[in-house]
Formats: sequence, structure tokens, C-alpha cells
Amino acid sequence: MASSPHFVIFPLMSKGHTIPLLHLSHLLFHRRIKLTIFTTTANRPFIAQFLGWKSDDPSIIDLPFPSQIEGIPQGIESTDKLPSISLFTQFAIATKLMQQHFEQVLGQLSNVTAIVSDWFLSWTLESANKFGIPRLSFHGMNNYSGAVAHQVLVNGLFSGPESDDDLITVTGFPWIKITRNDYDEPFNQRVPTGPYLDLVIKSTIAAANSYGVISNTFYELEPIFVDYLNRESKPKVLCVGPLCLAEPQPPKVEARVHQLQPKWMEWLDQKLAQERSVVYVAFGSQAEISKQQLEEISKGLEESQVSFLWVVRKNDDVTNVVTEDLEERVGERGMIVREWVDQMAILKHESVKGFVSHCGWNSVLEGMCWKVPILAWPMMAEQHMNARMMVEEIKIGLRVETCDGSVRGFVKADGLKNMVKELMEGEKGKEVKKKVEEIGEGAKKAMAEGGSSWRTLNELIDELQSVRNSDESKREGYIPCG
Repeated sequence: MASSPHFVIFPLMSKGHTIPLLHLSHLLFHRRIKLTIFTTTANRPFIAQFLGWKSDDPSIIDLPFPSQIEGIPQGIESTDKLPSISLFTQFAIATKLMQQHFEQVLGQLSNVTAIVSDWFLSWTLESANKFGIPRLSFHGMNNYSGAVAHQVLVNGLFSGPESDDDLITVTGFPWIKITRNDYDEPFNQRVPTGPYLDLVIKSTIAAANSYGVISNTFYELEPIFVDYLNRESKPKVLCVGPLCLAEPQPPKVEARVHQLQPKWMEWLDQKLAQERSVVYVAFGSQAEISKQQLEEISKGLEESQVSFLWVVRKNDDVTNVVTEDLEERVGERGMIVREWVDQMAILKHESVKGFVSHCGWNSVLEGMCWKVPILAWPMMAEQHMNARMMVEEIKIGLRVETCDGSVRGFVKADGLKNMVKELMEGEKGKEVKKKVEEIGEGAKKAMAEGGSSWRTLNELIDELQSVRNSDESKREGYIPCG
């Protein structure tokens, strides 16, 4: 008799990578699929609280995080707590030391249908193959960035003499223009080298040899780029998002119903009652912003005369001094939060009409799904390409002004002030607001029953279950007819 599906979920220990896979877990749980989620001891409380389910399903398994990793202080088990994002490579490489513990537990689990693991956890493919389990690679990027990067590599677009800010036409997509500054090192170099490149190559090869790539997007948002990747590379890209639209189950709601409303939500309620529009400002958990840039952000928000909610993730002396001074100057018009927040709850709030964002893909999707236009201020990783997609391709946002026009240039107070006012009050702001409402509706249709993402996930589950049932029949000595 065929058993019910059982999925193993293994996120990278980083909130930006973990949260979408927890949203995927909600979707799978809603389809009555047994779940086993792997993490580390320090990350378990966040996952348990986020899911909020009272039963033991999903089962959360703690694995010991390796100790004595060069540059990584003892006890740090998540990238958002690293002293510097420059330590990401060491952190990601160190996760391979968890493989033995992972396989010990994996061998004790029964009837695993598939392993869904983060793209950077490439070593999980070896474990999956050892136990004959299909592995699905979860990549938290959009397909626009992946397709353009493929063209850059295949055509050697960064091998010429252009300066870092010269526009380069992307061969396969000639309407797209990029610069070397849209990429971090080593990918903007003529001959890329280094440990991070090695990590990316390993992850790319592992993904190519996996059963499929889970993509947190919806097909209608970027069909040209999904089709390109499915034609030019392997395995198949499976668009099952935006995962932030996964409806939480009632136990999660019940678990939080008695909690006090955060002070920033009360402040947003006050702004709504005052009929004041709010711009939400957040640069993610890993952006490293200089004192000079913090001072310009503070001055720009002050001079914009717009009500703002600024979430500051770095709790250090420099940031605190700059932001406390701003709070004194603007009074009740602005609010600064120095702790982790439920970003989706903020973006859903009726008073929030604009979002100054670093353009991490999760943040772009959340702004899109709750129909909040974005002022793009990319800072690292693929965020510059996310910004290009958002501003130039799907047109749901504007880009912040830098003082020298470079995509990595310094942003002065006037540049921020002008673009915040344009986003919130100007004609261009109205245009992107109209576009984000249209695309936000499209995202909800894709995730609704019968939509493209809904169908893709259901078809994947059925396909994987069919593969496992076939394997079980063979092991039992039966040969299916037909």
C-alpha cells in the first residue's frame, strides 16, 4: 500500500533563506504532507515560533552546528548574526560538517518522498543520492537574474575594456543593459577566482544534478526568463510562488492572538487615523551601512516631510547615536525600530504607501504582493539585478538617486528626499503604484487554487509520489503493468 508523501525541508541558517521555505512548509502542510524540518539548536526557536503549530508535525530536527570555524564566533549559527557578511563563505562551507549528522537522522526516517534544501547546501545532494531520495534545490533568486547571469558567463560580457559603470548590452536579451557594478566580486572581474566562486560552482553543479529547482516566483511575472533557463540549463525550474502568499494555518493565528500588538503597529494605526501616508524603510539584516551614509539617510527622511517607519537591524553605537538624534528632531512623524519585525504585517498596513528597500528578493516579493511601490536601493549580492528587474523590466518601483549616477554611488540627503517624495506624491510614483497593483493581483491569481503556481506544486507532489511508489513496488518485487 502506498504511503502518504513525506518531505524533508532543510533551509540555510539565514532568515532570508529560511522564511520562504517555512512558507513552502505551510503550503505542503495544507496539502496533508508529512514534514521534517532540519536546522540547528540556535535556530530551532525561531522556526518553531514562526510555524506556530501545536502538534509535532512538522517535526523539527536539531543538528549540531560546527564549532571552531575561522572567523565565526562560537555560538553564531545564522548568517544574520555574523560580525560581517564577508564571513558568509566560511559559514556556508562549514555547513558541510553537518553532513554526517544529517545522514544519521535521514537514515532513521521512513518513506521520504523528497528533500528540499537550500541551493548553498549543495552537499545534501550527496546525502539524497546515498538514500535514493530526489533532491530539489531551493534558490531564492528570481529567474531574470539567473538568465542574465547565464548570458554574461556564456558570452564573456565582462571581458572587455569597459569601466565598471559603462552599460553593456546583454546578448540574448538586447533590451537589457547592465554594468560590472551590478555584480559583486568576484563575478565582476574579467577572470573570476576565489573561495566564494568555488562555493557557487559547487552549488550550481549540485543544482544541475538535482531533480528540480524550486523557484520563489510565478511564471507570469518573468516567462521569457523561465523559458530561457528551462531551454538552456537543467534541471527544470518550478515556479511555486510568491511563497509569502502562503496562508498560515489557524494554529499559527491562535498562537499569536493573545500577544500584545507591537508598538510600531500601534504607531501605524495612529497614522492611518490621521490620514498620513507612511514610507517604510528597511535594508535587510545583512547590509553594512557607513556612519556617513546613515547620517544622509537621516537627513533625507527628515527633510522629506513624509511620515516614515525605519527598521534598523544593526544595534551598534554608531547606528544608535544617528537614529536617536533623528527621533528627537522629527518627533511623532517618524519611528525607528531596532529589532526584528514582521515585515509582511507592516507592508499589509493600509497606511504604508511606499517601501525604501535594499531589494532582497523576499522584500521585493512582499512589496509586490501587498501592492506597495518600491524605491530601490540595492547594496549587495543579486540585489542590483533585482533592482533592474523591478525598475526597468516589470516597472513596479523607482531607483534612488546616487550622487555620481553609479549604481553603487553614495546617496546624499537630497537624492533620498527627492525620490521619497516622488514615490509617495509624484507622477512617476502614481505610475508604479498602478503597475504594482496589477502585478500584485497577478501574484495572488498564480497562488490561488487553479493558478499556475498552485498547479505546478500539485503536479510536482504527484510526480514525486509516483516516483517513490514505483521505487517501492520495485523493491517489493513487483513490476507495474503498462
